[in-house]
Amino acid sequence: MPGLKDRIVSAGYGLGWSLVCKLPESWAAGAFQFFADMAWRRQGARVRVLEANLVRVLGADVDGKVLRYASRGVMRNYARYWLEVFRLPILPVERLVDGMHDEHGAAQQIMETVATGRGLVIALPHMGNWDQAGAWIITKGAGSFTTVMERLEPESLYERFVTFREGLGMEVLPASGGVRPFGILAERLRAGKIVILPADRDVTGSGIEVEFFGEKAKMMGGAAALAVLTGAALVPATLWFEEDGWGVRIGAEIQQPSEGTRSQKIAAMTQDVARFFESGIREHPHDWLMLQRVFVADLDPERQARAAARAARNGQGNGELTGGQLSGQEAP
Repeated sequence: MPGLKDRIVSAGYGLGWSLVCKLPESWAAGAFQFFADMAWRRQGARVRVLEANLVRVLGADVDGKVLRYASRGVMRNYARYWLEVFRLPILPVERLVDGMHDEHGAAQQIMETVATGRGLVIALPHMGNWDQAGAWIITKGAGSFTTVMERLEPESLYERFVTFREGLGMEVLPASGGVRPFGILAERLRAGKIVILPADRDVTGSGIEVEFFGEKAKMMGGAAALAVLTGAALVPATLWFEEDGWGVRIGAEIQQPSEGTRSQKIAAMTQDVARFFESGIREHPHDWLMLQRVFVADLDPERQARAAARAARNGQGNGELTGGQLSGQEAP
């Protein structure tokens, strides 16, 4: 039986979801921005982590006022993400499609790969509105895709998000508490399907260490591991918000190295993903909605050691995907 707190959280999300869809969009946007600004002014733990991440993007010598302006921009975009998630079920299809700035023919690139019958892995950072982008891909005719979602507390909230994403046409696998998702994702790719995975933050303790903005960071290696195992195409993508829409850029396929062990190939391909993410984040720093620790210097060494040991016991080596976020699974 869920506790009182869990029932309150679940009811609050349910009420918010319903209310935001009924309010005029301008009213809802104003309210979300108000609460984003309030959280930003308080400079709580998450905002401090966000600003530590932004220092890497903007440079160690960034002026304090510039840094605070940037973190406010991220918090407002984080609020916008949640607002759009709540309103996505009532978003007209034409706005969903016409509002996406498809840079360099991203949709065509996806469709051409799918048409060959080859599986496609798209690696994403926590940028822009990934739920909207997923719905856009489906609407453009690419068909359903599979992703992984970390379990939330309470369980009813997790189920609500799964139902929401499945309603958009996605197949959502739980990161834990069920069959390990890696094998299912490999099956989908061998069948020529699309898999979309977050890759810019390690949530398992068994992530790949990469160079990122001149420092060491830990990222998920699952996308690269799946490409190496199945022969699927691996492409990185970045997303951003525009004034009245969204933007997407998909990079060239990341080629599998011809030499090296499987682990070495996965590490090299994950580093290539990180380089593409770095370029996109530099261009759109306000759209990297990363309020968690990514850089090794910020991580708790003891906690990382325990997580790595736990991952090793569970057979989660070589960067294989055992959990992940398409983001926004955590309460704002």
